[in-house]
Amino acid sequence: MASQDESGDGGAGPDGDLRSFGETVKAFRRRAGLTQEQLAERVRYSVQYVGSVEQGRRHPSVKFVNRSEEALDAFGVIRIAANRLNRKRGLAKWFRRWAELEDIAVALNTYECRSIPGLLQTEDYGRIQIDNVPPMVTPSEAEARITARAERQQLLTRTPYIAFSFIIEQSVIERQTGGPKVTREQIGHLLECAKLPNVDIQIMPTIQPLHAGTDGPFRLVETDDNEWLGYSEGQKTGFVITDAKAISVLHQRYAKLRIQALNPADSVGLLMRMRGSL
Repeated sequence: MASQDESGDGGAGPDGDLRSFGETVKAFRRRAGLTQEQLAERVRYSVQYVGSVEQGRRHPSVKFVNRSEEALDAFGVIRIAANRLNRKRGLAKWFRRWAELEDIAVALNTYECRSIPGLLQTEDYGRIQIDNVPPMVTPSEAEARITARAERQQLLTRTPYIAFSFIIEQSVIERQTGGPKVTREQIGHLLECAKLPNVDIQIMPTIQPLHAGTDGPFRLVETDDNEWLGYSEGQKTGFVITDAKAISVLHQRYAKLRIQALNPADSVGLLMRMRGSL
C-alpha cells in the first residue's frame, strides 16, 4: 500500500475518533451509575484499560466492546460506535475525509502513477506493500489496513452503481511488485474488474511523449449532491481540494489523460499480453 491512502498511519492512536468512542462508553457508564472501577470489574479488564479507552488513548478490543455493550445495556450503540471506529482504523488520518466522500460518490476518477489504486489491489499486492514501506507495523495494524481496503473495495459492486474511471501507468505494473506471481494475479484481478459495467480501466503507455499527468496522481469525485471535489496526496500528507478553479484544472487534465491513455478495450488487450509474458 504504497500511496498514502494505504498507509494507515495514525489509524490507531489518541485521535478524535477514539476520543469520541471513549466518550460514548463514558456516557453509558455514567448512565448506569457505575465508576470506572465497577465497570472494569464487570467487563473483566483493568481500571487502567477502561480509563485509557474512555480517554481515547487505546483502541478497544472486540471483547471489551461486547462486554461493555452487555454490562451497560447500551442498546447496540457501543457496538455501532466500535464498527464505525474499526472502519477507519486501517486508514491514514489524512485520508479519512476522502474515504467518506468515496462512500457518497456517484462518480470517481483516479489517475495513479505510483502503485495500483487501492480499490483495485489484490490482498497479496497490498500485503507486499505493507511489508516493504517503512515504518513496519504490527500484525494487528496490518490486518486493520487489509480489512479497511476490502471494505472500500465493496464500492465497486455496490448498487446503485458508482461510475469508476481508472488511469494507471503501465510502468506501475511492469515494476512487478511482489514478483511475477503476485503481478500475474494482480493483472488478472484488473481484468476481472474491467468486466464490471461501471468500471473503466485505461493503461497509460510507458512511452507517451504527450502526458498531462506529470504533476502527479490525483482523484476527482462527484458526490450524491452532484458536487465535484478533488484529492491530492504525497509523503505522509493528503488533502481534499474544494476550490472551483483548481477542480476545473483537474478536470481538464483528466480529460487529456483519458485521450492520451489506451482506450479500455486496448488496455484489456495490453493487460492480457503482459500477463501472458510473466
